Amino acid sequence: MRFGSLTLAAAFAASPALAAPDYAPAVSADYKASLGAIFETFHRNPELSFRETRTAAKMAAELRKTGAVVTEGVGGTGVVGVMKNGDGPVVLVRADMDGLPVEERSGLLYASKARQVGADGIEAPVMHACGHDVHITSMIGTARRLAAMKDRWKGTVVFVVQPAEERNGGAKAMLEDGLYTRFPKPDFALAFHVTSMMPVGMVTAAEGISSSSSDNVDVTVHGIGAHGAAPQMSKDPVYIASQIVVALQSITSREISPFAPAVITVGAFHSGSKHNIISDRADLQLTVRANDEKTRSGLLAAIERVARGVARTHGVSEDKMPEVKVSEGTPTTVNDPVLAKRLNGVMAHALGPAAVVPFQQTTMSAEDFAYFVQPELGVPGYYFNVGGTPLATFAAARSGGAPIPSHHSPLFKIDPEPSVTTGTIAMVAAVLDLLKSGPPVAAGQ
Repeated sequence: MRFGSLTLAAAFAASPALAAPDYAPAVSADYKASLGAIFETFHRNPELSFRETRTAAKMAAELRKTGAVVTEGVGGTGVVGVMKNGDGPVVLVRADMDGLPVEERSGLLYASKARQVGADGIEAPVMHACGHDVHITSMIGTARRLAAMKDRWKGTVVFVVQPAEERNGGAKAMLEDGLYTRFPKPDFALAFHVTSMMPVGMVTAAEGISSSSSDNVDVTVHGIGAHGAAPQMSKDPVYIASQIVVALQSITSREISPFAPAVITVGAFHSGSKHNIISDRADLQLTVRANDEKTRSGLLAAIERVARGVARTHGVSEDKMPEVKVSEGTPTTVNDPVLAKRLNGVMAHALGPAAVVPFQQTTMSAEDFAYFVQPELGVPGYYFNVGGTPLATFAAARSGGAPIPSHHSPLFKIDPEPSVTTGTIAMVAAVLDLLKSGPPVAAGQ
């Protein structure tokens, strides 16, 4: 989730001091004693999607120390820790752990210098450029607090350390490997994302849609190669693919309602090998975003129709029509409205009313936490965001200083201590509320 704006941040400058629950000092002390060092270790040693072996082993070891029963290798490199404390509801707490193929230029003393061969077989620099190191560090803090506070809750907490969020594949892989059948099925599912675009100490959550759907689409455009000096002998795939790129934008501007958010972005265009050779193939890589499943399916169908239509216009034979494949995807993430309203109130009580700000969807980013809370599974979900940038940094940016680096940027960084401690306090508060005495709240009630 990429949240917020500098104008919104300006409104926080006059916020009163935040409240703190009685376990907040223990969270802060834990960060200073060991969580801070754990965070820096994670940040220095990021791992790519489905390659998070060292990270998973560290998380498994830390969860075992809290008394959780831990299973490794779920859905690839995923880890599941089950902490039982008598009869009661089951709460799933999820943290994603993968890094990105980005070379870090944050200037941090503990910046990553790691390199790794990814699932695609390509070696690349690796960076925690999206804050997943905050999420897994906070999960350790959350597990420690809950283990120390068993007199305050009854039930089961299922800690899910998820691989490959950045490839939109880890959540689905864990479900396919029996997450909801081999382990206690949750009555609620919780997760958070740190964001550089909101001040530290702040949280926000939607009472409805939280993240857009996302699909990676690969389009292979076939042509006929020729000498660059004899273009009439070719069916130039570069020219045809260029026309497809332009024509795709007519889908969002002329086929989708202006009131239905939709994005088609061509992120990569590859073809050819030399100045004077017309290739016989061009490859496009697209990301496609929507806020509802009807729009999503309409976009995907239209992409294939447009690609084939442009190819036919330029005389491409039917046996060489463009190939359109959806390689990775995730549906929209939608918070259960009743659960979100309830837990937003819990956040306000735990952190202070000024800390909980109205949710605004400012980008069409996606999140595969969606798979854990699909309607057919009957698990209400709550996905919230935690601020990660000091308020003074926003003030400096408004005064002409350096802009706040976005997620996935090589310059990305957050302030780890308040990010981890706020995320931990908030998550502990949510779990304690859901595991107090009384029946679970059903989805949509």
